[in-house]
This record gives sequence, structure tokens and C-alpha cells, in this order.
Amino acid sequence: MSAVEANFDGLVGPTHNYSGLSFGNVASARSQATPSSPKQAALQGLAKMKALSDIGMVQGVLAPQERPDIATLRRLGFTGSDQSVLAAAAKQAPKVLAACCSASSMWTANAATVSPSADTKDGKVHFTPANLINKFHRSIEHEVTGRILKATFADDNHFVHHPALPSIEHFGDEGAANHTRFCLTYDQQGVEFFVFGRYAFDSRYPEPKKFPARHTFEACEAVARLHQLENDKVVIAQQNPDVIDQGVFHNDVIAVGNRNVLFCHEQAFLNQQAVYDELDLKLSGEMRIIEVPTKSVSIEDAVTSYLFNSQLITMPNGDNVLILPEECRNNPRVWAYLDQLLANKQGIDDIKIFDLKQSMANGGGPACLRLRVALKQDELAAVNPNTMMSDVLYKQLCQWVEHHYRDQLAEADLADPSLLVESRTALDELTQILHIGSVYPFQR
Repeated sequence: MSAVEANFDGLVGPTHNYSGLSFGNVASARSQATPSSPKQAALQGLAKMKALSDIGMVQGVLAPQERPDIATLRRLGFTGSDQSVLAAAAKQAPKVLAACCSASSMWTANAATVSPSADTKDGKVHFTPANLINKFHRSIEHEVTGRILKATFADDNHFVHHPALPSIEHFGDEGAANHTRFCLTYDQQGVEFFVFGRYAFDSRYPEPKKFPARHTFEACEAVARLHQLENDKVVIAQQNPDVIDQGVFHNDVIAVGNRNVLFCHEQAFLNQQAVYDELDLKLSGEMRIIEVPTKSVSIEDAVTSYLFNSQLITMPNGDNVLILPEECRNNPRVWAYLDQLLANKQGIDDIKIFDLKQSMANGGGPACLRLRVALKQDELAAVNPNTMMSDVLYKQLCQWVEHHYRDQLAEADLADPSLLVESRTALDELTQILHIGSVYPFQR
């Protein structure tokens, strides 16, 4: 049975702001305390979704989290009415309030790890929400993420939903931002590639010294077990700790892959040639590696342009296309490399540029915004149809954003009680548009 790779992008939430919460994410720190535009951010994300749908890709939409997260603030001891909780948090713990207002769920590459049915022993698609325990503002996402995924992929004849791994540093899991699947065709068994930053139970191996390694080896092993993957079709590699210390907080900032192509920087992994060899062996000698040399693109250029946080997609006609942020065109060294890459016909057939400045300013490019799900035709038919991008849904969601979202938001605005009302009103309407039911705490 034929299969496709679908992209499910996260809608940017109404509280999109720049609070600089993600230590180790250079772009996030650089934008801290500057005003954001939630409306522009959401519309930029929707424009990318619609454009990919228009060129023949299968494109879905995932709802954002409820923010401000009053339920978490109450767990932390703030009491009284919702308005009182906001006021007290703003006065006593403004950074905690900022964390509970983060719109970081827009980066759905971190939402979960997904294994398609061709790879799993029970022949079903498996989902495990990422616990994201390295950052408080993201560690409070996984429960609602699980509900949204279950509402989107609801048919238990085809889909299996696991709870997140234990919320402890030993099993730090950052989801698909550190996971890539390689295959020859989407309906055939592939090789699942997990990348980690450190070992939790073994101190003999190198670790970054400046910024945290967010994903552990033990988390990779656990997800592979949960998803019933065969050992000879799994590769687990360690990210280069030196590049983590230069702002490469996830593997998808330094490498991207699709089908049998890996596009990565020459400093992406420890023991890089051994990683290539194992991937090639387990994909029966069919891997194609496009390695970008440091002399062409430095680590700093990779981080500031997000060259590797592109989406690598295979078009219906078989062409491999990189979906890039505009920042790549604005970096002369990166742009010169891309010109050479296309001219040499090394495995990339075309590039497409998108304006995602609102996301980029907070440290997320095109690949951060999407969760990849390979689906056979009967599985695709079982997906909630109301979450699939179309002309009608695009128009409906753009109107929804224009009606509910603010043009500008500063960190001081997060304590505004009317923002809570606006956000809940918007999300309540969104659950009806997408037909995903009562996934948010305020609806329960």
C-alpha cells in the first residue's frame, strides 16, 4: 500500500512572546524582551502550511497549548480567581508567569516522536509525546500535547499513543527535533535515527560544557522500545558537544534528512564517519550523505541562518526540495553555498524561501514548526479530516487569527487579565473548527 509523509504544523498561539526562556538557544536569548506580533507569527505559519499544501504535500494543523497556564500556576501555590492568580504571579514570580505564557508548542518538532506502521512490530503508527524536561516552560506541554495528538489521530485500529517518558533528567526527551527516519519509500520499513546529547547513567563520555545537552541516550532507547522497533533498523548517535556549546541545542539545527538523504554539517556528530557507515549499512547501502564543510558554512552561520532547520521534502514528482527561512538568503556565505549545491546537483533539486521572522526571532525555523508523520492511505483516511489543510480551512483559520490575535505583545502584557479571556475564547472556537473536543483544562 502506498504511503505519504504528512507534515503537521503547530499553530502559533495567541501569547507568542519573546521572554528569552530557552538557555542554549541563541536566537531566543537575542530577542528577549522585544515586542512580538502574535498575529503576524500565526499568519506566517499558516502561509507556509498553505503553500506546501498547494504544491501537493499532505499538510495538517495541530492546535496550540492553553496559555496563560493557570492550572500550572495554581499547582505552584497561586490562589484565588484567575485574575488574582495572574496578578500575584506577575508580582511575585514574573519569570514563572512568562514561562506559563510561552507559545513554544508552535514548534511541533518537539511535540513527539512518531514511528510509522512500516517500522513497528504491531503494524501501527506510534506516538510518544516528548517530556521536554530541560526547560520548565516546555515541560508543562506534554499532557495537552497527548490529548491533541489523540484527537487528531484517534482511530486505535491504526494509531497507538504512549504517555511521555518519566519527567526526570535521565530520560530527557526532545521529540522529533532529535529524530529522523530514513527509507527508500514511505511504505517500506525504514531506519530510525535518534540523536542524543549525553548519557544519563554513564559519565565516561563527553558532554557540552556551556549549554545543556537536553536529550539522553536512555530516552532514545526507551522510545525505540515503546515503538517496537527492530534493533537492526535503529541508529543512535551522539551530537557533537562542541556544537551544542555554540547554540546547536537540537540536532535539527545542524542536520535534516528525508527518504535516503541526510543533509548535515561536517561537525554534526561524534564519530561522524561511523554514524554514516551504520546508517548506510542499515539502509542496505542506499544512504546519500550531503555534508556541508565548515569552510563553506561555519557553525555560527548555520545557527544564525538555520540552514539545517529547513524542511527537506520530496515532491510528488520525486524532486528533493529544501524549505528555507529568508535568513538563508540574507547570509551571503550560506546563499553562496546553496547556489553551489543546486548547481552541482548533489541530491537537492530546488529550494523555496519563506518569511518566518516571528518564529526565527524566538529560535525556530521551518523544521521546528512541523511534526512529520508517514501514513499509508488507510491511515491517512483515519486522520481527523478537520485538521487537514485546505482552501476552506486556511481561510477559516486566517479569519480566526485576524479576529482573536493581538498585533503586538510585550512581556508586561502577559499579566493582562483580558489576554487570558482572549486566549481562551480563541482556543474554545479553535477546538470547534478542528473538531478536537475538550483538550484544554479550562474546557474541563
